[in-house]
Amino acid sequence: MFKPITKWSAAVPDAARIPEFMARAFRVALDGRPGPVFLEMAFDLLGDFVSQDEVSLPTRYRSTARRYPDPSAVHQAAEVLREARRPVLIAGTGAYWDGAGEVLGRLAERVAVPVYLNGMARGLLSPDHPSLFVLSRGKALKRADVVIVIGTSLDFRLRYGQFGEGVRLIQVEPDGTTLGHNRDVDVGIIGDAAATLAALDRAMAEMGPISFAGWRDDVAAVERELAEAQAEYERLDTSPINHFRLAREIEAWADDTTTLIGDGGDVVAMAAKVIRPRGAGLWLDPGPLGCLGVGQPFALAAKKLRPDHKVLVISGDGSFGFNGFELDTALRHGLPFVTVVGNDAQWGQIRNPQVLFFGEARAVATQLAPTRYDLVAEALGGHGELVESPAEIRPALERAFASGKPAVINVALDPKGLAHLAGRAYVL
Repeated sequence: MFKPITKWSAAVPDAARIPEFMARAFRVALDGRPGPVFLEMAFDLLGDFVSQDEVSLPTRYRSTARRYPDPSAVHQAAEVLREARRPVLIAGTGAYWDGAGEVLGRLAERVAVPVYLNGMARGLLSPDHPSLFVLSRGKALKRADVVIVIGTSLDFRLRYGQFGEGVRLIQVEPDGTTLGHNRDVDVGIIGDAAATLAALDRAMAEMGPISFAGWRDDVAAVERELAEAQAEYERLDTSPINHFRLAREIEAWADDTTTLIGDGGDVVAMAAKVIRPRGAGLWLDPGPLGCLGVGQPFALAAKKLRPDHKVLVISGDGSFGFNGFELDTALRHGLPFVTVVGNDAQWGQIRNPQVLFFGEARAVATQLAPTRYDLVAEALGGHGELVESPAEIRPALERAFASGKPAVINVALDPKGLAHLAGRAYVL
């Protein structure tokens, strides 16, 4: 059952081989493009007794060797870029796993190419990097003549690679089977993201000065225009609170020791447009398929791994319903993190388009109750607060983290606050 959706699926045949299978599971999961594996261990096997002499305990799970790209493919990519006038670079989760932030920033700054980040790559470039853009991706891709995609899928977020007529595509992946998925590539490079970017940077430097500063200035102008329009919503002092205003308050409060976790639809989509992670690995979200309910489990792991960090979950009210009771786990294990529940009493990303297309009478089963999730946290022994005006958001955050307990800040959001965006594709 799991074989089609995992990198490797197996049943362990003997208790003595559990360490061997576990070691292989980690190797497969982490090698190349990281992904899930599944191991089945029967109940009787888990209850078996094994002599230590029968067991070989692996000590190394993953090779540290990088996949270096074919020099001829890198040279071909550099030639395509030398001929470009309006290139765009998009880096995703694979760039994060390969530690490509430093070389990506260096290349982007030297040739002034616009860069967009998604998935766990958010935070690879500092928020003030001159080549980093967030809001203008769709418009930039419509005008681009070359698109470089590194470590991210050509899925619906990138219109399955259908960028525009005549656009040339350079794709970098550690696994050759993922090249050309959903569309042909002009240059396909199999390699580690950091090693490939470093090789591409050297190849372009050898060609002499290359700069796309004029094109980057055009993109920056579009970014400013979109940011100014969005800022209107970020400044709203209305009650119930607008989603963008909530995200703006969190952005103003966060620092470089804040791990941010998004869990939801509209709430996460809006947060991603406003909040700028301060470093690599400081933003986690449900991924392109919107696997709701990840917030509390992610936060438990993040707080365990980063005890000195402030771990903040930005959750929709619907998504909080999946695993909200994991606050009990946080309490029992002494892992205090804070969850901000954006409570608009609806499945917003479903309801708003349905109301737009079919009317309120046919938006079936899309409303929720305005539940007091803050009181749920208190009932479990944590800290809870209800926030009903923008001015209360930041003080509530400060009190929640100062409590030293798992906490829920229940923020009353305007259910019609994003109606103007209904029907549009949200980008995580």
